[in-house]
Amino acid sequence: MTVTEARPRTVTADVRVVRRRLGPGRRIPYAFWIGPLLLLAVWSAGSATGLISPAILTAPWDVVVAFGEQWTDHDLLGNILSSLQRAALGLGFGVAAGGVLAVISGLSRFGESLIDGPIQIKRSVPTLALIPLFIAWFGIGQEMKIVTIALISLVPIYVHTHNGLRGIDGKYAELAETLDIGRGEFVRHVVLPGALPGFLLGMRFAVTSSLLGLVVVEQYNATAGIGHMITLAEQYGQTDVIVVGLVIYGIFGYCADSAVRLVGRRVLAWRRTLED
Repeated sequence: MTVTEARPRTVTADVRVVRRRLGPGRRIPYAFWIGPLLLLAVWSAGSATGLISPAILTAPWDVVVAFGEQWTDHDLLGNILSSLQRAALGLGFGVAAGGVLAVISGLSRFGESLIDGPIQIKRSVPTLALIPLFIAWFGIGQEMKIVTIALISLVPIYVHTHNGLRGIDGKYAELAETLDIGRGEFVRHVVLPGALPGFLLGMRFAVTSSLLGLVVVEQYNATAGIGHMITLAEQYGQTDVIVVGLVIYGIFGYCADSAVRLVGRRVLAWRRTLED
């Protein structure tokens, strides 16, 4: 290896050392599990020592027993699949609509004049406040639930993707004009990849928002789902079953958010940040 070939690698290594010294530090192995396991340990310790009363929060081992009973006697798997189906459909429609609207608005002044105003008005009106209106329009069946989740998911996707599209450095456009690159090629190779971090950030918010919507809409005339299970448990005073449902919701959200972060780390491998 020549000195010229070795120099770029040395410079890259030096940059990484500086980034780690001034940044948050080296990546911690299995950091994904540290926070949840610590929370579980505090919960267990508090329940075992009596600091956390069972009337306030059921002990973890009682939640495990309740989970087993729901799994074997009350079709917990069917409830989980029903909730996942609602969340996935609503999230899918919301992400698709939000992404398309953001691209139209972000790449066109005319599109922005038509789309951005109504979206900003929608941001100021909580989607959950529209549920009575959705019930009047769609009834209390599956359609109302999916539409509600879709609208909740749409807004963060639109806002962050639109911001990513408009946040592209203008120097890239000047360079593209100098190189005589067409608009289509510029959008495809510069603008859309540059907006991807904003889209993925919006996805993290959208996933969390979709679960928030799921918790609420499953209280309305649902015959299956985690929310339906929690509603029945509330009527019969089964706090352990309620905690089972809440834990499942939490696992849904945590795993979905972690999956989006993992995809982002792989897709945006070309971008060097303090996280690397």
